[in-house]
Amino acid sequence: MARRENPEINAGSMADIAFLLLIFFLVTTTMNVDSGVSKKLSEKPPADYVPPVIKEKNIFEVNINRNNELLVEGERMEIKDLQEAAIAFIDNGGGEGKVENGVATGPCNYCKGEKSESSSDHPNKAIISVQSDRLTEYGTYLTVQDQLLKAYAKLRNRLSVEKYRIPFAELEEAYKDDKNNEDLKKKVDFIKTSYPQIISDAEPTN
Repeated sequence: MARRENPEINAGSMADIAFLLLIFFLVTTTMNVDSGVSKKLSEKPPADYVPPVIKEKNIFEVNINRNNELLVEGERMEIKDLQEAAIAFIDNGGGEGKVENGVATGPCNYCKGEKSESSSDHPNKAIISVQSDRLTEYGTYLTVQDQLLKAYAKLRNRLSVEKYRIPFAELEEAYKDDKNNEDLKKKVDFIKTSYPQIISDAEPTN
């Protein structure tokens, strides 16, 4: 009986197919993008600059320890409760606003807070101070910052709807699409000035 030989398989094109598949997966695969927080650094003050005296009640202290635990004004707090606590502080309206261009801003007539004498005087005086530990997880820090930014966004949207019947996010988007519209610019500037985002990052603890 004649010996049967196994037919040879032509594998010459296999390398080309593997190469094409590799290119396909590289093009279609999505990559994780690192997240971050947008921060605008303040300019260096002049040599003769004298920092203003800030009342302790106008500072909202947020601390994150190395165990990723949150302490607000010295009391432990869950991150999910931070947004409402920040809103209560910013929107308190318990006194006069700061002097701008030689003119006192006066009391906050759009604030809906408790007007407590032990909390912030005015949104333009309310400072949120965030201090973390060098061993704090970056994700926890970002979550805290996100909750604080959402607090400002909520207050701005509320005022924008009351005054202009449009959420601030939509108002700001409309201005981005029409930068030459002076009316939109004045509205956006008014809302931002009414609730300025004043978040300070203190030096991390060791």
